[in-house]
Amino acid sequence: MNSRERFRRTVRFQAVDRVPNIEVGCWSQTVPRWLREGMPTGTGLEESSMTFWSGSEFFGLDGQMVVPVGIQMIPGFESELIEEDEHTVTYRSSEGIITRAMRDGSSMPTFLRYPVQNREDFQAIKQRYDPTAPQRYPEDWGDVMARSQASELPVMTPAAGIGLYSMLRRWMGTENACTIFYDDPALAEEMIEFIVEFTIGLFDRVLREAQIDWYMWWEDFAFKTGPLVSPRIFKRFLLKPYRRMNDFVRSHGIETIFIDTDGDPRAVVPLLVESGINVLYPLEQCSEGMHPKCFREEYGQDLALWGGIDKRALAHGKREVEAELRSKLPGLVEQGGYIPQIDHLAPPDIPYENWLYYLELKRKMLDLSS
Repeated sequence: MNSRERFRRTVRFQAVDRVPNIEVGCWSQTVPRWLREGMPTGTGLEESSMTFWSGSEFFGLDGQMVVPVGIQMIPGFESELIEEDEHTVTYRSSEGIITRAMRDGSSMPTFLRYPVQNREDFQAIKQRYDPTAPQRYPEDWGDVMARSQASELPVMTPAAGIGLYSMLRRWMGTENACTIFYDDPALAEEMIEFIVEFTIGLFDRVLREAQIDWYMWWEDFAFKTGPLVSPRIFKRFLLKPYRRMNDFVRSHGIETIFIDTDGDPRAVVPLLVESGINVLYPLEQCSEGMHPKCFREEYGQDLALWGGIDKRALAHGKREVEAELRSKLPGLVEQGGYIPQIDHLAPPDIPYENWLYYLELKRKMLDLSS
């Protein structure tokens, strides 16, 4: 059974020879620590933008093939350095966001201004989202299609994918993306309809011509104690567009529809399932109630699960790592529909020794040593 077959069967709750062994990556600050603590050079981690999406032979991790399609603004805004000092840099990004960031990357940046402040700004930015722009597709598209057909890895849509709420947040910022539903519901509906039309226009060719195993929504519309959009707002503004898009994806024979949202989205998970989403990631454990076994009890085989291993345990010691894995894997793995992984990127407070121990113990518990 190759990685592609194994992934397909796992998310469909079918028997496999072993569960996929996947991790998403690590923070940029984690790599220097691990190098200091004994990680050899040449693992590929330094050159991979700190991701394991394509897998890692060194760490024994399975990978994905990502179809390289441009979902960004074309053309982007002209990048501009606005101000800098000893510790920070303020600049305008290609997405038109004015950002102040620490030079050493030691914290989240501060987003000072977003490109969409009103309807006029939205009308202007729409011109940057022509789904048929030839730059969105690689010049070797024919080869990409052939590789997607022959791949022994599962094939996915872009990892930093599109989301209905997340696109509003990219354009307007978190606060305005939350309040637009109250301040200007007509504009909110117009923007969401545009996102759906752009996404269908972009991915129609992709889903027709490449062989895709799973479609990815990237939302991040929840925080530690709940979602950033209420069930009432979700029902009014998001449910039908989600369902329309998910029906479109399934019309191309793709059954696995995955959503990436941090925090605690439990209040809207029933609506996500109703819309056709059937894989939830990353089950962030700093939010109470996100234990994967709780989701399995509530949703059964309607929802496959990916993640759910508390990364904070890896920052402590081997005893904590073992306790965490033993609290999550037994039972769920045997039932199928579960890919255990730490609940997002590995932060720099994880010692390299603990990371290796975690991977070794997970392999043993998943019977991955053969």
